[in-house]
Amino acid sequence: MQKKVVELVKKLLKEGKIKGFLGLREAHGHVQPYLFTKQKELSELTLGDKKKPGDARFPLNKTLIRLAQAAPDATFAVLVRGCDERGLIELFKWKQLDPERVIPIGIACPAELARACECAKPYPDDCVVGDKPEGVAKSISVENVENLPLAERFGYWMEHFDRCVKCYGCRNVCPMCFCKECSLEESDLIATAVLPTENPIFHLTRAVHMAGRCIDCGLCEEACPADIPLRTLYKKVADILAADTDYRPGYSRDEKCPFNLITVPATEQ
Repeated sequence: MQKKVVELVKKLLKEGKIKGFLGLREAHGHVQPYLFTKQKELSELTLGDKKKPGDARFPLNKTLIRLAQAAPDATFAVLVRGCDERGLIELFKWKQLDPERVIPIGIACPAELARACECAKPYPDDCVVGDKPEGVAKSISVENVENLPLAERFGYWMEHFDRCVKCYGCRNVCPMCFCKECSLEESDLIATAVLPTENPIFHLTRAVHMAGRCIDCGLCEEACPADIPLRTLYKKVADILAADTDYRPGYSRDEKCPFNLITVPATEQ
């Protein structure tokens, strides 16, 4: 599997179609993001666990945005899984990346990861390597919380939110957080360096802000040191959005999120 990716990237580099490939490499026993700009470097490329390629998870699209800002005329290839592809689709619509300057190289997630993430589409459309696992149509984690009586459901979320230390890990790792000014840092809204933090305001504010942008990658939950079930929270927000607008981020290449539409005043029409 890995050989296919190496051969494709080598070809793109040799033909000068890309300035670099944003992928993963194994160094000193650790998997980490890396920008491959030379063919010889690809000997260190990895797709994660050799038995389960696609299991290593990093917000590569977030790094890709910074690369595009530093080199706006350059084209980069990037390793994408299903959620990464959904992220690219939305980032193109939000004008954070130029689709003409990005070449996705797709890889399917392992079936175990797809089930753990309750991912509806754990593979990109153009999958270079890996067998496409079956998606999870219904989130059991959301259903379990929804089945609780209202008072218990409220207590469930308050118990989790009260563990938050406002480290900003969820925001910092999110590939869809690209605002130049973050509302979560607004002192009039949420004060910093205050313990206990203003819960659930922090997470409710972020959940509302991410409505229509969250691509269900679950990196926020993985980064959370307090083990708050953030994936469940954002899945519920996505369900509400889909029920009201019939839109889920990253599944349509043409349709824009209802919150990403520019209204032209009648006087200018």
